[in-house]
Amino acid sequence: MNTLYLDIFSGISGDMFLGAMVDLGVDFHRLENELAKLGLADCHLHATRKLKGGIEGVKFDVHVGHGHGQPEENHGHDHTHVEDGHGPAHAPARNLDAIRELIEASLLSGWVKQKASAVFWRVAVAEGKIHGVPPEQVHFHEVGALDSIVDIVGACLALEALGRPRVQAGEVAEGTGWVECAHGRLPLPSPATLEILGARGIGVTQCAEPHELVTPTGAALLAEFAESFGPMQGLVASRVGYGLGSREHQTRPNVLRAVLGESPSAGAGGELDWEADTITVLETNLDDAQAEILGHFLERAMALGALDVFHTPIQMKKSRPGVLLTVLCADADADRFSELVLRETSAFGVRRYRTERRKLRREVTPVPTAFGPVSVKLGTLNGRTVQAAPEYESCRALAEQAGVPVKVIYEAAVRAAHSILKL
Repeated sequence: MNTLYLDIFSGISGDMFLGAMVDLGVDFHRLENELAKLGLADCHLHATRKLKGGIEGVKFDVHVGHGHGQPEENHGHDHTHVEDGHGPAHAPARNLDAIRELIEASLLSGWVKQKASAVFWRVAVAEGKIHGVPPEQVHFHEVGALDSIVDIVGACLALEALGRPRVQAGEVAEGTGWVECAHGRLPLPSPATLEILGARGIGVTQCAEPHELVTPTGAALLAEFAESFGPMQGLVASRVGYGLGSREHQTRPNVLRAVLGESPSAGAGGELDWEADTITVLETNLDDAQAEILGHFLERAMALGALDVFHTPIQMKKSRPGVLLTVLCADADADRFSELVLRETSAFGVRRYRTERRKLRREVTPVPTAFGPVSVKLGTLNGRTVQAAPEYESCRALAEQAGVPVKVIYEAAVRAAHSILKL
């Protein structure tokens, strides 16, 4: 199975990740052209081959400004400065919604948009928790926002260019000491990095290096994409890339090593190339739920970003009929949706647990029918399409246009997909 292993013995930052991806073979100019779809003004990218600790790799930099000179050195640390909205008046800021709108309005692929927004959400949740504000009220200083947008969206574009491989990583090593940021001098790991990794259940081990190794952006990329953390397990390397930081470390070269290869069982059929992630399940038993309130809660929770919401009839104490209300959400959203359950239903408590998911790799493609093209979601496993589901909104719009029932369009799309894909 196609696997990307991030050897993070010297940490990870957004620029180091992109440098490693370019060194692996991701085309820099294609990456630059894709990022241009965001319409970021005065933002120039640089990828330079250099040596760091005797290792040749790629130094990736984002230069923000009107000139085209050499980019500023970032010393291996993100330019991200996340504020609580009370920063200096001369420092324009973007909040989370503005960044999401920028991403959604672009012509990037749906997968890149979804993943980039998810990474930004992890950062905003962590910063909001630290500063005592909701994630939506977290503000990113203009320079930091531009730099972070490039790093995060660029990382998603790079993974897409590599075929969206399974991502694994080494154990997270962080330095000791202090880091200077917009809020002053803070201990390592930085509060945001610690919150992001902790929310995903990722362990951190500190080492003797007296510098920051893992930045908040690097932590968010690990939390969103890495399925597991530990030593390589029989990975057959086809390509190796190195992303360089700026600082000279005392105990190790300041590089991120990225290994692209095949998992040992991929050829034997012992491994499956499904996608994997971890989510939180929230549950509560209700014996006095009104139907209208349940319906409103389901609609509200889905509108606020829940992955799924449903209720199931159950039998409770003393043979009373009741309802099991279940919410599936991202780990970082668990507190927010727990509060929503307690505020908007009659629940006095919420059970919660984390669980793993395995998902087919998905893409949406148009298929031709006698009524016109219909968008169909395809699910693939080990390179073979095993599921095809017409998208409801596409079917509904075409049904209205053609003046036929939605089910007629749906059935035509299913037949066309099965015929074309030979399911």
